Amino acid sequence: MKDAADYLGLSPHTLYVWRHRRQGPPSFRMGPRGRVMYRREALDAWIREQEQADSRSNPALNPLSGAPEQRSRPVA
Repeated sequence: MKDAADYLGLSPHTLYVWRHRRQGPPSFRMGPRGRVMYRREALDAWIREQEQADSRSNPALNPLSGAPEQRSRPVA
């Protein structure tokens, strides 16, 4: 888990919490002691998903990239 946390630039504790909340990248347990493992390909795919979900890096999601909305005037 430490290597995956280093790869992502996170603390191992953050990755641990995300794993238990099922929020972070996909992981699995391996071996008799159940060591938590992350595939590098899965980490890279998860990073790409995060980039696409972020409005700052995805212009399609950025509310400032569209035309400004016109406000309707109240009827008096």
